Amino acid sequence: MHEHTDIFLTSLAAVLCVAAVTTLLFQRLRLPIVLGYLLAGAIIGPHLGLLNVADEGTVTTLSELGVILLMFFLGLEFSLGKLARVGARGILIAVLEVGFLLWLGTAIGGAFGFSAVQSFFIGGIVAIGSTTIIAKVFEEQRIFGELRNLVFAVLIVEDLLAVLLLALYTTLGRGGDMSAMGLAQEGLKLVAFLAGLIIIGIVLVPRLINSVMRINRPETTLVASIGVCFAAALAAQYFGYSVALGAFLAGSLVRKAGEEKRVEALVRPVRDMFAAVFFVAVGMSIDPRVIAEQWQTVLALTVVVMLGKPLAVALGAFATGVGVRTSIRTGMTLSQIGEFSFI
Repeated sequence: MHEHTDIFLTSLAAVLCVAAVTTLLFQRLRLPIVLGYLLAGAIIGPHLGLLNVADEGTVTTLSELGVILLMFFLGLEFSLGKLARVGARGILIAVLEVGFLLWLGTAIGGAFGFSAVQSFFIGGIVAIGSTTIIAKVFEEQRIFGELRNLVFAVLIVEDLLAVLLLALYTTLGRGGDMSAMGLAQEGLKLVAFLAGLIIIGIVLVPRLINSVMRINRPETTLVASIGVCFAAALAAQYFGYSVALGAFLAGSLVRKAGEEKRVEALVRPVRDMFAAVFFVAVGMSIDPRVIAEQWQTVLALTVVVMLGKPLAVALGAFATGVGVRTSIRTGMTLSQIGEFSFI
């Protein structure tokens, strides 16, 4: 008992302390904090041998909480109303970009000898950007106006497409039938699960959150909201889907109560802490030997993200009537991958 407690406390202390130091350094250098978390993970991880003090299994378990809370927060921010306000321009740009990157990433995976399923996963990795990272950068640099509106329009649609991809990848990951009939059956199962969870959630969740809000105790609201989040994640896992999908739906259902701003303010500090653990866990998994062995694949995918992605976005934006300068800036802003890729 004491041994497990020692491992847990040592791992958590190592993750948070090293992450705090590296993020402070990256803030001073005006670099994305996520890079600091990844560096922290590499430092305390088993592959570089610098400070191998954290248990990878413990950190990975904690990082799954970060995934759930990240997706819950995205669900809180998502609504069909927002999707409607995005309009045809944002939808068209996002669909063109994600479709092109999925195809290109899959083609590159196949060219380097990966299986069809592995190549499709690679396509998804390079296709989706990070709402979390871009929102933080825009906030820090005070970027507003047409560029901000267009970028977030594309990201809203990307988030929705990413959730659908997560559901599909979960099916592929557990060895689902790839035939047309098999995919149709899996699609019907997914629709049934989503419909059931949404119907039950719409009936129960807003009432629960509003009842808790009337008590006017922030800690009770926080516990109830996160409880709904983990209950939905557990339901998704039980039916064979990603916990991220359940958490996203939970956030959308909590939003139905109309108190999303208050819930966001309460959940944000908890999310930030476990999101840090998640990105540190990703850093711990970085193995320089694998990168050296697969350097050609890594280089090709880097070129896709840095050149192919901004080109696809810029051309899509320009084709929908956006000016050349704003199209190029939008493309450059979205030339990155984010939390969905790591998930």
